[in-house]
Amino acid sequence: MAFKSITEQWKIIKRGTEEILPENDLKKKLQHSKDSGQSLVIKLGCDPSRPDLHIGHGVVLRKLRHFQDLGHRAILVIGDFTAMIGDPTGRNKTRPQLTLEEALENSKSYLEQAKVILDIKRLKILYNSSWLNQMNFGDVIKLASHYTVARMLERDDFTKRFKSETAISIHEFMYPLAQGMDSVHLCADVEIGGTDQKFNLLVGRDLQKEYSQKPQTVITMPLLEGIDGIEKMSKSANNHIGLTEKPEEIYGRAMSIPDNMIYKYFLLGADANSDTLFRIKTELTDPLVNPRNVKRELARALVSLYHSQKDALKAEQHFDRVIVNKTEPKEMPELNLTVERSLVDVIREQGFTKSKSEGRRLIIQNAVRLDGEICRDINTILIPGKKVVIKIGKRRFLRII
Repeated sequence: MAFKSITEQWKIIKRGTEEILPENDLKKKLQHSKDSGQSLVIKLGCDPSRPDLHIGHGVVLRKLRHFQDLGHRAILVIGDFTAMIGDPTGRNKTRPQLTLEEALENSKSYLEQAKVILDIKRLKILYNSSWLNQMNFGDVIKLASHYTVARMLERDDFTKRFKSETAISIHEFMYPLAQGMDSVHLCADVEIGGTDQKFNLLVGRDLQKEYSQKPQTVITMPLLEGIDGIEKMSKSANNHIGLTEKPEEIYGRAMSIPDNMIYKYFLLGADANSDTLFRIKTELTDPLVNPRNVKRELARALVSLYHSQKDALKAEQHFDRVIVNKTEPKEMPELNLTVERSLVDVIREQGFTKSKSEGRRLIIQNAVRLDGEICRDINTILIPGKKVVIKIGKRRFLRII
């Protein structure tokens, strides 16, 4: 296979990365790959601990897609087995363990959403239970003998828990070893992960040496802050932009990020190329350029990436009409009400809230309007035959017909 020059490949691979360990090692692998015509094995592991993905997850998925586009062999490892252990990364207590059935169910949704980024036709998808489940107790003992407790306690989250006398279960030490065995099984040349996964990825390098393999190169990607610009993007913090959200929601959420996050979102979220990134950086330092206009370009870029340019223009028009000019959207979900229903029940059943308590909280926070008027009564009843437009937050609407 004919590969791009090492300079061209490196420009794409390097973009947006936090660290490449070691860089010279990867350059040598790329040169050997080009000379031999053999693709590198690029591994990305994911534990299906949650069913919903956002553009923060998309950062590592995009980097895997870069390698796909460069002609390398991309492997997505679904950690159905490691999910049963529970990744201790960033935890101040033991993570709840999933059953194999729960992990497999979550993985279905994960793969469906990952399709919007990865080329599924050129992607190899493997489940690590297929080899980790085959290990017997003797194999596990041998694996554990390759790493010391002292090395494990070098890990930041383990160190903090040890010093604070917070319990660390023995099985948690097995997580990075199990993830490392994935690299051994696959003979991975490169493994991609977030910066919070650096310890686990380096364990993979160490184990490959122990099993007489050439150690993988580690690529870490920055963690993307949520639209609040403070906390790591997370659905539980409601500061996320979902991979499969509607165009209007992606656009509106992108427009709410702070100005100091615009460049980072172009780099990691919108996967902008080098020329675009240079222009955006220049514009953001120009006092004559309104950052809001740059943010509009970002919002359009994100919608175009996950939907289409046509959808991006429609989403922008929707934003201007609903948010800027504060008029109702032309199209919105409709509900034909036949019996009296509680407002809290209706917005929950229509998917605007996860629970009744969340609905009540939104009403108390003056975040729910009926025909443009703030609703302050958590016990509001909707009556059949009375048309009303419900607005939840800034961008979500429901018409009762």
